[in-house]
Amino acid sequence: MTLLSRNRRRRIVNVVMLGMTAVFTAASVSVLFFVLGYLLLKGGRSLDLAFFTELPRPAGETGGGMANALVGSAKMLGIAAATGLPVGFLAGLYLSEFAGRRAAAVVRYAADLLNGMPSIVIGIFVYTLVVLPMKQFSTLAGGLALGIIMIPIMTRSTEEFLRAVPLPLREASLALGASRTITIIRVVVPAAARGIVTAAMLGLARVAGETAPLLFTSLSNAFWSAGVLNPTASLPVMIYNYAVSPYDDWHRQAWAAGLVLLTLVLVANVAARQLLGARRHA
Repeated sequence: MTLLSRNRRRRIVNVVMLGMTAVFTAASVSVLFFVLGYLLLKGGRSLDLAFFTELPRPAGETGGGMANALVGSAKMLGIAAATGLPVGFLAGLYLSEFAGRRAAAVVRYAADLLNGMPSIVIGIFVYTLVVLPMKQFSTLAGGLALGIIMIPIMTRSTEEFLRAVPLPLREASLALGASRTITIIRVVVPAAARGIVTAAMLGLARVAGETAPLLFTSLSNAFWSAGVLNPTASLPVMIYNYAVSPYDDWHRQAWAAGLVLLTLVLVANVAARQLLGARRHA
């Protein structure tokens, strides 16, 4: 085989492989845009002011909204943030700054195992430990279930961002006489703050669409839910209930709720990426 024929063969293989990667890339991206477009088409025309301000109507009646589900989801995400984020942050801090090799390996394995656990199992776990002793479903139980799901995400992300802090920053702080604890609090954590906030936002976006654990913990509610010790509605559960119902108007509202939920998740992801990009360019 001459040198010219070899070069031609390489160029052909190169063109074919580039073409295949372009086709498969376009196919994968098109799936996302198809889902977004279909949701926008089906849900966009069903969004109105009543959806955000009114309670659900009784079965068979048209109109109404999901204001209680929006508030319920916000309350549970607040509880999840208050429980899962501190635990995950402190666990990630321990892995990055204090854990030995053996202890770190055990904690990382446990976090990865928890991250891969089906969310419905976590829902059953919280149902057994919280719902049954309280003898009722509640906003608190739903928030705790979502918080548990957030812990491994926050743990591993916090560890990675703290480890990414340059070693010279730590050494400079120690050389100036600061203790290790002060160095971590005043130098390492602030340097990784943007990344940690990004991880928190992505964790919240991850659990915002969970449905299975909420069926075992918060259940649902057709009215406003006072406090955190009563059953409450949430967008994912309302989408499920409305989608499997025999009423066309509920189907319409399920599409609208799906669009709202997806929009919130997309906004959180875009904001997190913008924040992380700003950190890299700082």
